[in-house]
Amino acid sequence: MHILHNARIYTLDDKTPTATAIAIDRGRVLALGDDREILTQFGGGARTLNMDQHPVIPGLIDAHVHLQHYALGLQKIDCEVPTLEECIRRVAERVKTTPPGEWVLGHGWNQNDWEPPLASPFTGGNEGGFPSAADLDKVAPNNPVYLTAKSLHTGWANSAALREAEINAGIDDPADGEIQRDQHGNPTGIFLEGAMWLVYRAIPEPRGEELAEAIKVAQAKLWEMGLTGIHDFDGSVCLDALQRLHLRGELGLRVVKNIPVADLPHARALGLRSGFGDEYLRIGGIKAFTDGALGPHTAAMLQPYENEPENRGMLLLDAEQILEYGQEAASSGLSMTVHAIGDRANHEVLNAFEKLREFERNAMTEDRRRKTDSLGHRSSVIRPLRHRIEHAQLLHPGDAPRLADLGIIASMQPIHATSDMHMADRCWGQRAANAYTWREQLNHGAVLAFGSDAPVESPNPFWGLHAAVTRQRADGSPGPEGWYPEQRLSIEETLRAYTISAAYAAGTEDQQGRLSPGYWADLVVLDKDPFACEPEDLHNIKPLGTMVGGKWVFGAFSNQAEM
Repeated sequence: MHILHNARIYTLDDKTPTATAIAIDRGRVLALGDDREILTQFGGGARTLNMDQHPVIPGLIDAHVHLQHYALGLQKIDCEVPTLEECIRRVAERVKTTPPGEWVLGHGWNQNDWEPPLASPFTGGNEGGFPSAADLDKVAPNNPVYLTAKSLHTGWANSAALREAEINAGIDDPADGEIQRDQHGNPTGIFLEGAMWLVYRAIPEPRGEELAEAIKVAQAKLWEMGLTGIHDFDGSVCLDALQRLHLRGELGLRVVKNIPVADLPHARALGLRSGFGDEYLRIGGIKAFTDGALGPHTAAMLQPYENEPENRGMLLLDAEQILEYGQEAASSGLSMTVHAIGDRANHEVLNAFEKLREFERNAMTEDRRRKTDSLGHRSSVIRPLRHRIEHAQLLHPGDAPRLADLGIIASMQPIHATSDMHMADRCWGQRAANAYTWREQLNHGAVLAFGSDAPVESPNPFWGLHAAVTRQRADGSPGPEGWYPEQRLSIEETLRAYTISAAYAAGTEDQQGRLSPGYWADLVVLDKDPFACEPEDLHNIKPLGTMVGGKWVFGAFSNQAEM
């Protein structure tokens, strides 16, 4: 048994909101209280650690991560730069150390943020136009180059990559994506949505032990940021790598693994259900994409993008298709977690979920009928599943109350708002007032689970905490009140979205998300008190130590034995 004392512990447990000491035994919280109480009751024979008045909070959970992409992205060129020229320069630097013929990979570019704005003949000369293969060919004639956009919804390839992937004017667009072409029908090097797979399939993909080792490195970085749990949205290759780590006892994050909708038939055939697994690796829901993203202007809209009268984005699934997937998943005990960014996409998803809830109610009624024995006793009743909308970035005002009404979890990413705010103003105009509406969702009664969408954004949860509380970037822009300040949240509301509500979305709210007797001993020791520091300082909070299951996995206390 171990005791941490002389601390400022914020439990997020309404019964005991604060404490100064915590007793931990066999990976779980045993008791909380003041120093005298805990040391007197449990101090005999326990190892004690004086926390020097440092604040302690429950371990943070990122409810939306692409773990494989994040882990491999740590090895890629960082393309999140202010100009096209700097992006090209970084590619040129990597090419110098890469043998001819080997792939050069990068991530993070956003043509909307380049200065000066890029005007492309392939987008009618509008600002925010895309670059082309020719831009990369200048510095990488002998290496295939593929750079994913910050949104992960657009890819940019050079001519060598097009040749390697056997992509030419004769190849058709996939049903769920678009190959950008010049006036002669030749691919320009830009691939939108599902068309990105045409290039991905030609890139040698790290898998097995190689990917497991990359995830191990990423895991350490996530611990350093105060994360003790994540909800992952990558595919089966990532699941394989996670299992390898878990079998070796090297998985020290609590991972909820969501399954791509393409693998739904396989998941059903295996009998997988949401919640299957253990404390460190469990099955989440079925992930489907309804639309694209704001950055490449492929988020599905009810009305056109500003200054693009012909563009309403790309609707990849409509309500009927989502419902079909949802019924198939729910029949097997699998929840749905659906990507939706534009207001039309969210409208379609909510329409589908409304019908899916009706389907579930009917199934419950049938279950009661079938499972009533001769004495009239009922054996079991199907519980409604915890379906989610991922991102829910722009909602038509008429749709805003529907997530709460339907019991749909709003899985959102606060840092998207401050990262996207100028782009949202340009592309959505006045509709941006209905974007990233966390306060509105809480007021309606929706469950709000926060994450980062890493590697689209940094997984640092304190950057997200700062964005949610201030609606400002780190430099204070757009001003003291923030962007649409009526949507700001309190510190406690935001922390709950990163802990209790994220645990609820995982179905682990009785074991995770707060510091309470019987709960997993997952916690973070901080250098600053988020409840006492100035809002602008939230961005700079640093964990001093991170504990998962009673074991220090990061920081100054990591030489302590398991608790």
